[in-house]
Amino acid sequence: MITLENDDIKADIHPHGAELQSVFSKKTQIEYLWNGDAAFWPRHAPVLFPIVGGLIDDSFTYNGETYHLEKHGFARDTDFEVESSTATTATFLLKSNEETLKSYPFAFELRLKYTLEANTVHLEYHVSNPAQSPMYFSIGSHPAFKVPLTEGGYEDHALVFSEVENADSWGLNGNYLTTPSRYLDNQQKLELKHELFYNDAVIFKDLKSTAISIVNNKNEHGLTYTFEGFPYMGIWAAKDAPFVCIEPWCGIPDSIDHDQNLENKEGIIKLEGQQSWAVSQSIACF
Repeated sequence: MITLENDDIKADIHPHGAELQSVFSKKTQIEYLWNGDAAFWPRHAPVLFPIVGGLIDDSFTYNGETYHLEKHGFARDTDFEVESSTATTATFLLKSNEETLKSYPFAFELRLKYTLEANTVHLEYHVSNPAQSPMYFSIGSHPAFKVPLTEGGYEDHALVFSEVENADSWGLNGNYLTTPSRYLDNQQKLELKHELFYNDAVIFKDLKSTAISIVNNKNEHGLTYTFEGFPYMGIWAAKDAPFVCIEPWCGIPDSIDHDQNLENKEGIIKLEGQQSWAVSQSIACF
């Protein structure tokens, strides 16, 4: 386990999956991240790579070959190298290898860089293509935040979007996207209820917001999760679980009518040979 710490906040990151496992505010004495209780969901904040969500039949085709890749990809279940670390920053590295090439036929370097600044955890994703030919990938975040954070119950909390939203939601039927329906209607606040997630995740393709806050109507404590450059968003919780996942994605699950060709997949990122790509996000605790 790698622990980062400053005067305001402490964060634990495990090299397995380069997964953030704790965000504790020394100022508020609150733990903000879900504890990974397997009775509900045994993870904390997995990185989703090289796909987001599920594929039809857990497979895709590329250059006439079929490859099998499980939901959300393999990065979350793979050990990363700790490339560098200081008291307040750490970089984790995952490279393609003989095993990854069996299910994903591209050379890659994936770096996750965590940095603490005051009351905020910053996370950067860096993807590099060391080959001459293009690579195709998706990437996303899946952090689970504890609800209730302190006093009160689940329904004493709400999600507050940084913009007023009019947005459709795409539900899931198994691994596949269903048809959309209007979910946010000229609103900036979504009151949390367990029933919101009884039909799995709520998925947006067209949010204007680049930040979502979790607020508690019992006190002033909460967090603001800021993300830019993520065109998709999933919001999810296990049934009746005391957490909520806010999931900014660069990629999206397959639609049922997808032809399974990776190059045609909605949301897929094409990264040319010898090029790099990056995106960032942050969690500010209060």
